[in-house]
Amino acid sequence: MNTPSEPGHDGAEPDLSVIVGERRQLINLAYRLLGSLAEAEDAVQETYARWYTMSRQQQEAIESPGAWLTTVATRVCLDLLGSARVRRERYVGAWIPEPLPDRTEWISAPTGGGGAAQADPADWVTLDESVNMAFLVVLESMTPAERVAFILHDVFRYPFAEVAEIVGRTPAACRQLASSARRRIRAAQAPAVLTAGQAGLVRHFKEAWEARDIEALVDLLDPDATMIADGGGLVGTALRPVEGSERIAQYLIHIADKAPGLTLLERTVNGLPGLVAQHAGVTMTVAAFSLTGGRITRIWAVRNPEKLRPWTEDPAGHLSLGTKPSG
Repeated sequence: MNTPSEPGHDGAEPDLSVIVGERRQLINLAYRLLGSLAEAEDAVQETYARWYTMSRQQQEAIESPGAWLTTVATRVCLDLLGSARVRRERYVGAWIPEPLPDRTEWISAPTGGGGAAQADPADWVTLDESVNMAFLVVLESMTPAERVAFILHDVFRYPFAEVAEIVGRTPAACRQLASSARRRIRAAQAPAVLTAGQAGLVRHFKEAWEARDIEALVDLLDPDATMIADGGGLVGTALRPVEGSERIAQYLIHIADKAPGLTLLERTVNGLPGLVAQHAGVTMTVAAFSLTGGRITRIWAVRNPEKLRPWTEDPAGHLSLGTKPSG
């Protein structure tokens, strides 16, 4: 994907454009580490705050500002991952990573400070195989150290020697952590690329749901399929996984009956075909899917309104996502 930033000029004043230009790389890294755009923005903001609190002499003494920013951002994320585990133990219901729209559907959202986000390429998250929902869910099962070592090495292509410097472990330990992370991904059979036929299958699923055709829904679902919903205690939803094709189909029909006028839209969710459910023009649910053998095996339905910011703001704020992170 992308490589570590090149060292700056020895003894020269750090170029402001270079420092600011690292933001996009840092957002991409932090989102993959945290699974939350809001938390990623906070981590990057904290990273820049630490940079700008240093004196000019301290900044000039740093050989590679980009490497320094990456190191600080990663360590901030490590701290956040540790505290996130505690917070998620108290979370109401299941916690699902924050879903992201396609570059053509991206909508600007308010920042943590309450202001509107700027249409700035620095805020873009590149959608690729390392951010599909199945992949992010597996990352949630890893220890913070495994997650960081794997993302830095396997996704961002940092050598283990540099990963070791960033996380404060030996290269051998980081290699073991990344290896353990890969085993988790293989065990979960998380898809790394677009599943063939997913768009068509999601479209058929949408049509069956709209028609309230329970038999067609059951047919499209794997018999052992699971649906997990995330309302965060802010909206009504199933607090436990709904398991089995028939139970999922019945639950979906129940939802449709309770919400007449529900509109289903085919949208790209974290780089793969998914669905967005709207009521009276307001996004209520964003659903991501995982397939095996031509059937849907997993549905992740995000209903927590705090995780739907990019899907619910003023459409006038559309952005065009880039294709590659900078750096």
